[in-house]
Amino acid sequence: MTYHLPATIASSHRRSQHYGLRADVRPDFDPLSVSALSALGEQNRMLYSHALPAMETLYQQIANTHNTVLLTDARGVILHSLGDADFMEKANRVALTPGVDWSEESKGTNAIGTTIAEQAPTIVHADQHYLTANHFLTCSAAPIVDHRGKVIGVLDVSGDRRSFHKHTMALVRMSALMIENQLFASAYENAITLHFHTRPEFIGTLMEGIASFTPGGRFLAANRNGLFQLGLSAPALQAQTFSSLFGLPLSSLYDHYRSAAPELLDLCMHNGVRVRGRAELRLKHGVQQLNDAPALPAPAAPARDMPATPQPRSRLQALNTGDARLAQSIAKVEKVLGQGVPILIMGETGTGKEWLAQAIHQDSPRARGPFVAVNCAAIPEALIESELFGYEEGAFTGARRKGAAGRIMQAHGGTLFLDEIGDMPLALQARLLRVLEERKVVPLGGSRPLALDVELVCATNHELRKRIAAGLFREDLYYRLNGLVVKLPPLRERGDLDALVATMLAGGTRRRRVAGEVLHLFRRHAWPGNLRQLASLLRTAALMAGGEDEIGLHHLPDDFLDEAAEARAAVNAPAPAPARTGAASRLDELELSAILRTLDAHGGNVSAAARALGISRNTIYRKLPRTS
Repeated sequence: MTYHLPATIASSHRRSQHYGLRADVRPDFDPLSVSALSALGEQNRMLYSHALPAMETLYQQIANTHNTVLLTDARGVILHSLGDADFMEKANRVALTPGVDWSEESKGTNAIGTTIAEQAPTIVHADQHYLTANHFLTCSAAPIVDHRGKVIGVLDVSGDRRSFHKHTMALVRMSALMIENQLFASAYENAITLHFHTRPEFIGTLMEGIASFTPGGRFLAANRNGLFQLGLSAPALQAQTFSSLFGLPLSSLYDHYRSAAPELLDLCMHNGVRVRGRAELRLKHGVQQLNDAPALPAPAAPARDMPATPQPRSRLQALNTGDARLAQSIAKVEKVLGQGVPILIMGETGTGKEWLAQAIHQDSPRARGPFVAVNCAAIPEALIESELFGYEEGAFTGARRKGAAGRIMQAHGGTLFLDEIGDMPLALQARLLRVLEERKVVPLGGSRPLALDVELVCATNHELRKRIAAGLFREDLYYRLNGLVVKLPPLRERGDLDALVATMLAGGTRRRRVAGEVLHLFRRHAWPGNLRQLASLLRTAALMAGGEDEIGLHHLPDDFLDEAAEARAAVNAPAPAPARTGAASRLDELELSAILRTLDAHGGNVSAAARALGISRNTIYRKLPRTS
């Protein structure tokens, strides 16, 4: 070497020599067998399931740059990879593939192995790699730590050395932090989890602090940003409680969430810093936000000379803000509550399908039971069977002692909500059908069926009859699910926009109104992100309004105003060319599907979706269906 190596790289080279590696050695091409790799995936199923969406988002940002995104376990064995086809061919030559060990002991200095050794993000570029065969690579890796601070995996982007970009490491670290936050939020099965920040707009983002407490309020753990905001050492935090850290008794926390639309918590931390927060209660039998917490024990019957306390408003009726089609759907649902009739909710992404499902549960006789939501499109296909049906001890290498209950059995006695049911793999559809017909579940590796008692609610944004015709959905399962079918109208077709805006703003800390010109703009907008987009927009606009009582055009985000202007221009543009048919028409459908999925992932934000897809906002508007 003719130049000075960074200290971290120099130390790694010394370790590589100590391991007895030779720089000119041929890389190890001995990956794990298919069965061993599958078992390793099951051992790391939580890491894999939470990392996969982040990997896909990261890959979208670096696609066509001769790179690959890699996920490894704590030892450096690659679990999964996503990459450009042209670079994957080169990667295979140096065993940069699933099942291969990339620890320093095996491959010498490299971003994955050195990140594990140093317990810190690492860039290894070109001839900084110990093995000569890897000098064509540039790699950026970051550790993924669990709620105890233990490294459980590595996220890495590796590519051709000529494709090096200084921003790659920042993207990798942000993606790793996203995975950590997701893992942390699901780490405790019976805990209060608080999402907090001094700036409310950062709640739900990578910048939020997250802290978990026992049901009695004792501190359990916090994520990296949570530890930073709390400003106490880990040993000191172990002696703290929710009340001592945030100045609010647990009883007041529950009281706060008795209201139908609770606002963000206003908290004062132990150091005097004020933060806003949103609490979540992870129950033993599923997850619910505290504003959907199980009902508290009923109060004693009022004395004869005391007036009865008014009953809380129906959750279903709370969703009814004046649209005739939605009101009809709610009326139908109310007639079958508690009758064992499965309900299938159809509608575009963002139209409030899960809101309706939660309201169905809260108004049903099973309201005190668990509400378990499963997104069938979000669970990796390799893990969905064990995730849904559970497994017995010894079902596979690395299975938990005593096994684990699947999401279906977690809903026993309550409501099971299967979201995106149209995306469930065909093989699993057959097994789900058998479970629903027999009302029994047999976990993986088990032989004894477990009795199942659930109310079933499903949702999809697909036309299931078209999926059936295409061979993607079982017709017998369709008829088992559609006891009652309700279709939620898209926001652009609803007649209660003004009431919706007022209802959403009423949940804030300050009563606000919307200027007439803003409402006029809202009424003309296409709302591709539906209710989710409207809620996000109003939240931002309310923050921009600050102490003002009225939200005007100048409070709306610039990208929304740009989108509205572009949409108006598109309406006035020349008539489009005649509709295409055949293969071209099918391509249009695939493009539109990709655009809608990306819009949903970015909360209806067209600018963000355009950046993720690598296209212009005008292209998105051109591809979206026109509405009158």
